Amino acid sequence: MTDYPAGFGERSHHKASGVADDIDYEIKGHELQFVEIELDPGESAIAEAGAMVWKDATVGMTTIFGDGSAQAGGFMGKLLGAGKRLLTGESLFTTVFTHNGGGKARVAFGAPVPGVVVPLKLDQYGGRLICQKDSFLAAAKGVSIGIHFQRKIMTGLFGGEGFIMQKLEGDGWVFVQFGGMVIERELKAGEQLHVDTGCVAAFTDTVDFDLITAGGVKSMLFGGEGVFFAQLTGPGKVWIQSLPFSRLSGRILAAAAGGGQNRGEGSVLGGLGDLIGGNN
Repeated sequence: MTDYPAGFGERSHHKASGVADDIDYEIKGHELQFVEIELDPGESAIAEAGAMVWKDATVGMTTIFGDGSAQAGGFMGKLLGAGKRLLTGESLFTTVFTHNGGGKARVAFGAPVPGVVVPLKLDQYGGRLICQKDSFLAAAKGVSIGIHFQRKIMTGLFGGEGFIMQKLEGDGWVFVQFGGMVIERELKAGEQLHVDTGCVAAFTDTVDFDLITAGGVKSMLFGGEGVFFAQLTGPGKVWIQSLPFSRLSGRILAAAAGGGQNRGEGSVLGGLGDLIGGNN
């Protein structure tokens, strides 16, 4: 098991000569991070709408339906790509940033919550990664942002944040943002890990995602951890976040309503949403 301080991962990277899907980047900041991507003339990056922090003047912006990976498929292809994004709670649109000048130019994208920006090269993970639905921040153009449904009935009914997730596919760099601290675990074949459903940040598609009950009746009703845990079974890699956005927003809403901190987080006394998801 490896745990990382805020800012973990390769903080900067320089493009390898002759590698088409490689890019230069640098991650800056600590609790609130942003990534600077360096573009060559004609090179593009894609990002969530509203994620840009700043850009050089030679970098142009184009708003498109979907993620830009299926733009050659005509109107129906664009509409399908946009519809997939709606199902994961994202905007219909992404923004393409293209360097239209000479020399080098940079564009920066910021994470919306305290935590870390994690750079991942998809071809090092079999070309596919499953992430929480709000994890994608930016990527090299050509990365596909789709949806991943949990196929098992129990997981679909009670999986909370783990039911509909983002599926990132391609060969290039993708930048995902996770809340709080991040732990990376390498699971061997058959090895299992139990995680709060909201704390499952990402995993490779070789990992099996299932739900198990959180102990006996007393633990489920009053233990504060929800009725179900995510059970992750290897082989593959798993990334775990300590501060899922649902937990952070729940605490803010509770404080704003004058309720203070809810120490019964996830219990039956906290409502049906806490009962299912284990988050407040």
